[in-house]
Amino acid sequence: MKATRINKAACKRLAVEVRAELGLDPMQALNPWDLAELYGIRVVALGDLALDHAIRDHFHAVRPEVFSGALLPHRSGAVIVENDAHPLARRRSTMGHELAHLVAEHQFGTSLVNERGCRTADKLQEDEAAEISGELLVPSDAAKRLARQKATDDEVALRFGVSIELARWRMNATGARIIAQRAANYRRASGS
Repeated sequence: MKATRINKAACKRLAVEVRAELGLDPMQALNPWDLAELYGIRVVALGDLALDHAIRDHFHAVRPEVFSGALLPHRSGAVIVENDAHPLARRRSTMGHELAHLVAEHQFGTSLVNERGCRTADKLQEDEAAEISGELLVPSDAAKRLARQKATDDEVALRFGVSIELARWRMNATGARIIAQRAANYRRASGS
């Protein structure tokens, strides 16, 4: 029977191992392009592809929100195409997500869309990639430490080079602020 829920602990362990391969401690920001290089993954900016000007303009200016990036099979490996029109924080998130598919060894097909032209994606794999990329970009151990230091979402975002939304999600999803508040409440109640 196929699993229907992601194992967050396994995602965290995998992200910790990957960050260690780059020599990063939890408080250091991950550069996703360094990770791609370590794994031998070529990263291609959408703007560098030999595309018709109208197509490039569509994804860069008219509707940039419809394409952030994709991990694509290429020969015996893979390549990541990223939308270089996006802000750097969003590009870091996109790269983290696509690389998470790679480190989780997700299987992918040769088509990004189905016969109706709709994007295809395995929900479990997408959820797992989101969890791994979140842990790669803002580790839960860092989130907990920063919550104890009363860091704002803006400060977390700046430290890790991610968007405020991603920083907020990580601070909430890890339970970092709840844990920090409980510890503060306990210290107050016990007179420590």
